[in-house]
Amino acid sequence: MAKNSNLTAAREARRDEFYSEWSAVEREMNAYLEFNPDVFRGKTILLPCDDPEWSNFTKYFALHLASLGIKKLISTSYAPDSNASGEFYTPTLFDDPQFDEDLDRARGKIFTLTPDDVSGDGRIDIDDLRWEYLEGDGDFRSAEVTALRDEADMVITNPPFSLLVPFILWLVEGEVEFSIIGPKNAATYKEVFPLIMGEKMWLGRGFANGNAYFRIPDSARTDYADGVYDPETQLVHFRNVTWFTNIDHGRRHEPLQLMTKSDNVKFSRHKAIRGVGYVEYDNYDALEVPFVDAIPSDHEGLMGVPVTYLDRHVPEQFEILGTLESSDPDNIARTRWYSAQDQKDAYFRRFGKPGSIPLNMSGVINDVKVYKRILIRHRKPEPKKG
Repeated sequence: MAKNSNLTAAREARRDEFYSEWSAVEREMNAYLEFNPDVFRGKTILLPCDDPEWSNFTKYFALHLASLGIKKLISTSYAPDSNASGEFYTPTLFDDPQFDEDLDRARGKIFTLTPDDVSGDGRIDIDDLRWEYLEGDGDFRSAEVTALRDEADMVITNPPFSLLVPFILWLVEGEVEFSIIGPKNAATYKEVFPLIMGEKMWLGRGFANGNAYFRIPDSARTDYADGVYDPETQLVHFRNVTWFTNIDHGRRHEPLQLMTKSDNVKFSRHKAIRGVGYVEYDNYDALEVPFVDAIPSDHEGLMGVPVTYLDRHVPEQFEILGTLESSDPDNIARTRWYSAQDQKDAYFRRFGKPGSIPLNMSGVINDVKVYKRILIRHRKPEPKKG
């Protein structure tokens, strides 16, 4: 595999400078606006990890500040010396007397925009941003930037992929609304999944057709696998990233159109289901459903579904109850010489009666572990009053 051929390699290298395309930012923000046209009105929005010269987040919100009714926009950037990108640093020659090349390497910057026409051109846009140096390097975990988080109503950005988990926890601690970009597999991290299961966070609308394109600094380019970096567009292309948010949007409330269990067996487009049917796990009382569109509409018990289900989760239709991991640290159902009943007995001894749902438990079918699964069940309708 070529160096830096995916986000994992980028995370290992601490090369986190992936700048989102305008169209991706606009698409996601439009999803929130379509659901609630006043979602940004009267809000203070913080864009940490954003350099306005590169960031389409800052440019988007600066352009739409007045029309969206935003109260205040705050954008902060990292000091080049604070991360690996510092080796590629080129001074930014601000046409401003406060620019200091030495400070520019060591300190982050803060940019603010309010509905004041600072430039005097009769409109509010990025030309009205005011900036100054931060006291520190702009790390989001600093007291300085944390104070800005506490001032803000919303945090919207593309954070460093290598720091996604501490960044999410920082957001949750601040009790702010947020919309951020991160690797899809982060949804099942032990620190992140409980937030999704508890409906404290969910996936956003996502990138068009699952394709995410990012711009990177010229000097930070390195070798990518074929098809990841396009020298003509100068963009890197990933399919394993998504938006994480706690801002509501319409797709989150569009129920999946599903067939009954018997109709799936008759008509499913999947050979593993059509004419074959469904099986339960050897070691857990749940139905294995290997495809999202094969979730039966009439199964009342638990179901293990692919992680891709999270893209289409509708809280009114299903509840998320846990995960079945693809690894088994407790060594339950680990070897072929366990019978199915032995596996269930070992499971019940460790975790209690059926229906208790542990994290990090593997799903096993015919003594073979299945891929990671999300445990769901149909949400029962609320009883009618009166």
